[in-house]
Amino acid sequence: MLDVRRLYLLRELDRRGTIAAVAEALTFTASAVSQQLSVLEREAGVALLERSGRRVILTPAGRSLVAHADAVLERLELAVAELASAREGIGGSLRIGTFPSGGHTIVPAALAELAQRHPALEPMVQEIDSARVSDGLRAGELDVALVHDYDFVPASPDTTVDEVPLLEEPMYLATNTATKTTSRGNTLAELLGPYAEAPWITAREGTTGHAMAVRACQAAGFQPRIHHQVNDFRTALGLAAIGQGAGFVPEMATAHPPAGVVLTKLPLFRRSRVAFRAGGGTHPAIAAFVAAARAAVG
Repeated sequence: MLDVRRLYLLRELDRRGTIAAVAEALTFTASAVSQQLSVLEREAGVALLERSGRRVILTPAGRSLVAHADAVLERLELAVAELASAREGIGGSLRIGTFPSGGHTIVPAALAELAQRHPALEPMVQEIDSARVSDGLRAGELDVALVHDYDFVPASPDTTVDEVPLLEEPMYLATNTATKTTSRGNTLAELLGPYAEAPWITAREGTTGHAMAVRACQAAGFQPRIHHQVNDFRTALGLAAIGQGAGFVPEMATAHPPAGVVLTKLPLFRRSRVAFRAGGGTHPAIAAFVAAARAAVG
């Protein structure tokens, strides 16, 4: 019989690409991961992996088995959720991931709601970029997370994660009163074009926010000259307010802008969702967090 833990390792190899990456993510040694995958091949009776230079790639049989592993692990999540539902009350730890602006706005209100309705629940929050949430959920580092994507940076399909929508909000261009220009139209190119030579403030490279900013500027016809890279929109607004550059901020971050900042609504949107491991949506603690997050955004 195939071992579920080894199926999990095979799935992680498919997602992460190398045995070294799997070992690092799961705090194993590379040799231990390799040995367990060799045992899985013996259990399967067919070759699941093949060498390609210094990398290991999945054979057609390996890729087929990964699809079955997804289904098996999803059924296990459903079983865990069903067992949790059979217990009286909602309690225990709940590891929550969030992007920074969600941590400023949605998460505090959601946790206050959870504390009132489910006092035995112990939420533990960590900031994480949306691009890393799937890995964190699969590795068991997170139980649930707020994630987002943008126009120009859509979310990649992932069969290991389920999501429910939370809100869609427009993006704003943040500048200061001295650099504000008068636009002749409402298209992205017309609104951003006047700032083609300005310094720009973006999220850190490697994040979805950074990719969105670069691609939005490219769609407007120019390559941004990035001077500052900060993930906190409050910092970005502060820098824009004193003339350090132009930047993008979501509506969620515009409630209390600093003096001197000018906000221009853009035809560009961010969508936020709640993500959890496939099959885990009926778990009482996760369902409670989804309800609290939805209440937090009204």
